[in-house]
Amino acid sequence: MSAHPIIALWSHPRSMSTAFERIMRSRGDLDCLHEPFMYDYYVHRARKVMPHFEAEAEHPVSYDEIRATILEKAQARPVFFKDMSYYVMPHILDDTEFLDRITHSFLIRDPMASIVSYAKLDPGVSLDEIGLEAQAKHVEALKRLTDRAPVIVQSEKLQNDPEGQMKAYWAAVGLDHRPQALTFAEDVPKDWQQVSGWHKDVMASRSILPWTDADVAKTRRQFDELVSRSPHFAMYYAHHLPFHAALASQSL
Repeated sequence: MSAHPIIALWSHPRSMSTAFERIMRSRGDLDCLHEPFMYDYYVHRARKVMPHFEAEAEHPVSYDEIRATILEKAQARPVFFKDMSYYVMPHILDDTEFLDRITHSFLIRDPMASIVSYAKLDPGVSLDEIGLEAQAKHVEALKRLTDRAPVIVQSEKLQNDPEGQMKAYWAAVGLDHRPQALTFAEDVPKDWQQVSGWHKDVMASRSILPWTDADVAKTRRQFDELVSRSPHFAMYYAHHLPFHAALASQSL
């Protein structure tokens, strides 16, 4: 049996990646996995305690076990998974066989918005967990190792032109255009229950909502309030902003 494509969306937390995953699930032609490598980072290697996370007892936990599960699933049908670059960087770069097997794509969001959103759920978020630095290093390594530029999507562009952005994304990763996937089914994916505390909004939504000037202004106010209480978040933002700019310059 010939193996099917594997498409990865490497994101950073609170980048709208779960909504993106919901679009991909709504296509109906992919076996979709929700952050499988989270188990290696938070359970197997125990780099940090993740709040609002109830680990599934049967889920593979090590990098090698998760990798094997993805490859096995791709024997049956095309696979899409979304994950965070910081879960797998830099050790995934030594796994050139797996890297070459994947169609790589990335989703980014203004770190001011993602930091505000993350801090509401985990005030103890670490600098690494903001995630854009790992993504930028991931992208540059992939360009060097595979001689191919991965697909990069900005969440704000996706919110304000969902059909156009998804049409371009699907073409870039080798999938047909399915605009009906932009309206979500009512059923919530079973494997989201383990992290339901993180995804209440997208679990209740039926489509992508636009990112407006009012949203930008509200985010700025919330960020200023956050920094007034916890000044280190200003450093987090300043640290990750250049990585976001570098990635945004390469986006669809």
